[in-house]
Amino acid sequence: MDKERKYEFRKRIDEIHRPGVRSAAAESLKDDETAIGEEWIIVSPETPTSGSAALDLQNYLQVGMGLSLPIRREGGRKTVVLEPQEEKGFFWSVEAERILIRGNVRRGVHWLEDLMNLREAPYLKRGSGKRKPLFSPRMVHSGWGLDQFPDRHLDAIAHAGFDTVLLFVRGVDLTTHGVLDFNDLIRRAGNYGLGVYFYSYLDSYKHPDEPDADEFFDRNYGRIFRECPGAKGLILVGESCVFPSRDARTTGKRVDYSNTQNEGIADPRPMPGFFPCSDYPQWLEAVGKAVHRYAPDVDIVFWTYNWGNKEEKARLDLIRSLPAGISLEVTFEMFEKRRYPNHTMISPDYSITFAGPGAYFSSEAEAAHERGLCLYSMTNTGGMTWDCGVVPYIPVPQQWFRRYEGMHEARRKWNLSGIMDSHHYGWFPSVVCECAKWSFWEPAPDMNELLRRIAVRDFGADAAEKAVAAWEKWSEAIRSYTPGFDDQAGPLRIGPAYPFIFHPVLYPHTEQKMSFPTTPQSSAGARWLHAFYQPEHVYGHTNCGRRIHEDVKIMSTAVEVWGQGVRLMEEALAVVPERKRRGAELQAGVGRFFWHTLRTMTGIKKWWLLNKRLELESDFGRANALLDEMESLLREEAENVRETLPLVDADSRLGWEPSMDYMADREHLEWKLRQLENLLNKTLPAYRRTIALCP
Repeated sequence: MDKERKYEFRKRIDEIHRPGVRSAAAESLKDDETAIGEEWIIVSPETPTSGSAALDLQNYLQVGMGLSLPIRREGGRKTVVLEPQEEKGFFWSVEAERILIRGNVRRGVHWLEDLMNLREAPYLKRGSGKRKPLFSPRMVHSGWGLDQFPDRHLDAIAHAGFDTVLLFVRGVDLTTHGVLDFNDLIRRAGNYGLGVYFYSYLDSYKHPDEPDADEFFDRNYGRIFRECPGAKGLILVGESCVFPSRDARTTGKRVDYSNTQNEGIADPRPMPGFFPCSDYPQWLEAVGKAVHRYAPDVDIVFWTYNWGNKEEKARLDLIRSLPAGISLEVTFEMFEKRRYPNHTMISPDYSITFAGPGAYFSSEAEAAHERGLCLYSMTNTGGMTWDCGVVPYIPVPQQWFRRYEGMHEARRKWNLSGIMDSHHYGWFPSVVCECAKWSFWEPAPDMNELLRRIAVRDFGADAAEKAVAAWEKWSEAIRSYTPGFDDQAGPLRIGPAYPFIFHPVLYPHTEQKMSFPTTPQSSAGARWLHAFYQPEHVYGHTNCGRRIHEDVKIMSTAVEVWGQGVRLMEEALAVVPERKRRGAELQAGVGRFFWHTLRTMTGIKKWWLLNKRLELESDFGRANALLDEMESLLREEAENVRETLPLVDADSRLGWEPSMDYMADREHLEWKLRQLENLLNKTLPAYRRTIALCP
């Protein structure tokens, strides 16, 4: 495979229209199809400008289909007519010599392009109808870089079906990434039909009852929208908007200080950001008043992410008392209890291992529906989750289809209307977000048939069946287990770069945090990574020892099933046409990288068990036997890491995440290999000598 330099994946994101899509194998025109040729023209009343639908279609036909069509204000005999109207959906008509898009012509043009991409020819089936989006807003963070939105990326976001970009906000023109001209972003995003929502990191530490509260909220919230009135929405989530709640069930503080009136015993109550405080409605009214003073139509979104594990009554009491006009956002799958024979797991942050909806989502969705609140959900349908923090998407389309089905059921039952498709980890063009785009418009195709057509387009007709079968194996594997937060903040966060640390060397200092090398470009550093795997210290599961034993069995099966998918994908690659090979290899590489990640996660669980047994073992012979097992495990992991190296060389997106930067590139994987070699050649031999001297 070709090699990429760091960040070179951005070229692929920026490639809005792929060159040479047209395939000679697809040139046979069917009786019910219309063929666009050189004699056609594009008719649009608008002056072609950056981001306009007419220019986009012209560029697509030139780059993808080799056709050069002029743009005119009036038409001739064979025309593609664009009639823009202020709508979210559009009407379409395809006749023998006339194609019409009326309404949201940008979305209509993107749909025509999607159809021709699947057909691999400038041929469209005749007919007419209306299409409308089922979810809006569809909010997404940048996949190019944290809070970075060059025009080409905005164009890619619009083509992928999203209609809103999310921006972390610390103040006017200030993001978590640095200084950014907000109004310029709002203007440029508008060129591509995108709105901008602010994700608040604004100072919230003021109770609405305090004498200077109005001035405080105007200064911190109102000013943002006074200076940037074009923003469409504001996202508020507990941990990012902690305020001094007077709810006695909380500490009322930013941090969980010790309660000095109780002889230094730590206050067991949660911080306000992690509990459904009874005075959140009052706080939301204060924020809303400040914001709507300058921008009356701004959508204020209240996300209950941080207390989905609290008692249902407290959560629902809060929803029933929220101010009218608030949009409620609820994470789709989190906090679901999943029971195994010997332990119980709780679905952690952002996972597709459980399709959802979870009981937490369902309970709050029902309460929101009863209140008549606008209901949104965090669904991760941009394709990325914390099931692996450094891949561009989780390549399990059939499992994603289960999530789409759950979302549509929630739409029908509780009027789920808007979604957050990603968090700070962004998104990447993939089979997952392409399928989501098709599913989230009405009418939608049969998703399995769509997947087959995508496979034919991307892998060729001879390889398509094997590619679909590989995706099915991967989907089967991922729904067979539930990760813990220790996994998500451990091996799943950075994949095969995750270190294996010898516990007895640290004992009794097992609380010490292990460092992990990060780059200067990383805004988050290793903040979300627990480099020393300690499942016994992490919330989210029961019976730690039993759980890890059972996890090893479950994960070993998952690794085997995923490996079956890897082998099917390799068989598909063997018959992929040369013109499709690079794209097919990149897709296969994502699946293979995830397989190596699962192997690392399974290995670290085995490693944890061996360390625990070694810490308790007093017999010299049995201790040496355990060390032999550990050596074998380390050698297996070293081979796993070495097999990952060519994948990250070929795809610069593997090993990278927008907020963490590179965490599993070649440099980090080679660091991991040196760490394993140190364990094999120094640490374990030294420990053998030590125990040999012990009585």
